[in-house]
Amino acid sequence: MFGKKKSDPVFTVEPLANQVTTILGPGINWTGDLRGKGGVRIEGTMEGEIAMRGLLVVGETGKVTCKNLSADTVMVAGMVKGNITCQKLEIRSTGRIWGDVTTSSFASEDGAFFRGQMRMEEQINLPPADEIAASNADLESEIKLQATETSSDQAPAGISSPADGK
Repeated sequence: MFGKKKSDPVFTVEPLANQVTTILGPGINWTGDLRGKGGVRIEGTMEGEIAMRGLLVVGETGKVTCKNLSADTVMVAGMVKGNITCQKLEIRSTGRIWGDVTTSSFASEDGAFFRGQMRMEEQINLPPADEIAASNADLESEIKLQATETSSDQAPAGISSPADGK
């Protein structure tokens, strides 16, 4: 009205690695490794190694037990027992961490709990996403090999297999 031109709104889309695309919901108990790229939110219980390129959120009901956890960004509102390596770590007021941390950026809210040693680095070198994907492919090949070896063995007692001719 007074000669000022309205600027067009600018919308930026966050990269997929900064968005949560996978959720391990409450009541789910996962035992095994978690590897890949993207965003993951854990609200259940997870036991195993975690190697992510992207965002990892441990929600208020989430419980993670692992030797090593690595991701670009880690936000903890639940419980983590294990060592963490990340570019950015945020511990919310309900968050609890038992383990050593290596990071380049750290923030915590009043009431957050951390027991361990923290090492601040200028740069954290996480494995590239294609290396994590390659380790997934190796793991899948190993699983298929084990499944093949198992299927070539005799069937358990009481169960006939085509090789038995029964």
